[in-house]
Amino acid sequence: MRKPIVAANWKMNLTKKSAEDLIAKLNEFVYEDVEVIIMPPFTLLDMAASIADNRIKLGAQNCYYKKSGAFTGEISPDMLVDIGCKYVIVGHSERRHIFGNDLLRKKLAASKRAGLIPVYCIGETLDEKRKGKKESVLSEQLNIIDNLSMSLIVAYEPVWAIGTGVAAEVVTIRETIKLIRQKLREKGVKASVLYGGSVKPDNAKEIASETLIDGALVGGSGLNASSFLQIIDIFKEVRKC
Repeated sequence: MRKPIVAANWKMNLTKKSAEDLIAKLNEFVYEDVEVIIMPPFTLLDMAASIADNRIKLGAQNCYYKKSGAFTGEISPDMLVDIGCKYVIVGHSERRHIFGNDLLRKKLAASKRAGLIPVYCIGETLDEKRKGKKESVLSEQLNIIDNLSMSLIVAYEPVWAIGTGVAAEVVTIRETIKLIRQKLREKGVKASVLYGGSVKPDNAKEIASETLIDGALVGGSGLNASSFLQIIDIFKEVRKC
């Protein structure tokens, strides 16, 4: 059984004090047999790197594709590695609709050069789902990883489920993850595949029981130590069976 991955994308949340309190609680309970990742805002990365237990891996929510230069407001992959990051989110839907695939391709390549593992987010909108375009949308989003030999995590996050409290039905998740894995095989790409989109303690067991899923990308539930630890524990216990 593959080691499950449970990652918390904090988005634009938490102050230094509240983040310190959250990490302190996570330090007490994080398990060895689950890859636990926290992805704070840029302003909290240095603090998180300094106090998080070494069992907790650090990731960033975004990066630029240049190593350095006059790019005000951007952060390079090399800067993230320097501060202690192992992972970086690329293509989250809250940003994807603004930036095109060509930029995401460059970010993936830059992450590879710096030694980061991208968490590459894909997913369809509600309108695309209703119009039966999910497969073509996901295929297009996956096309940009062609010819990129690298460690990679793909996170399937249906856009209509992010932050809504309504996760996709498990049968839908299963069918979609199966489709994603097929597309990855066709490209000769090996990747872990996560599900994201309103993952909570209430539905984590159902999601974790799907053996095609390697873990979860957690949003709101990752901002609370109790709920995040419950999700970690659920994946740990289910994957032991």
